[in-house]
Amino acid sequence: MAYKITDECIMCGACVDECPVDAIAEGDGKYDIDADKCIDCGSCNGVCPVGAPVAE
Repeated sequence: MAYKITDECIMCGACVDECPVDAIAEGDGKYDIDADKCIDCGSCNGVCPVGAPVAE
């Protein structure tokens, strides 16, 4: 099950550097996670200051 980034995203970019498979990219007003690349590791959630990445 892939993670997704909610509208709580503040575009800080902390999750981008943490993703081991480069599944996170800048989207329109928030970062987006490519569900096909996401390995459900939760690293992005662990570094996000607002808890925007959540398991789908």
